Amino acid sequence: MTQELVQLSFDRIMQTRSYTVIVLATPDKRFAIYTDPNIGRVLQLYLTGAEKPRPLTHDLVSSIFKGLDIRIKQVVINDLQDTIYFCRLFLEQQIGPTKHVVEIDSRPSDAIAFALMNNVPVFCTKEVLEKTLPLEEFQ
Repeated sequence: MTQELVQLSFDRIMQTRSYTVIVLATPDKRFAIYTDPNIGRVLQLYLTGAEKPRPLTHDLVSSIFKGLDIRIKQVVINDLQDTIYFCRLFLEQQIGPTKHVVEIDSRPSDAIAFALMNNVPVFCTKEVLEKTLPLEEFQ
């Protein structure tokens, strides 16, 4: 079964001491994903290009991917249960003449960090988009 995908853009990040809000958008709708405040700080580092004294976990994983010639192809937010979002990270590796694509379960916040670091698209299924509450309802 093929699900229709809708491309998302990164709208903004809002940080408090107890949580981070990642705002994603389509041309017609904006919605929020809430996550741990530490992830918010990591996202802000990548968005601002701030110098980090040592590699962070996302940097380490990206270096491993690069060393193994693995490319992040896309991020897909594929489910929403209650207020929990589920996400898949699509990785591609060329081994000889064969291109391998692997789909890995991920927290949306981690996958979005990889997407921002590697300039890859973030999608959600149309079904998930229909379940999201428009951001205006949070205000």
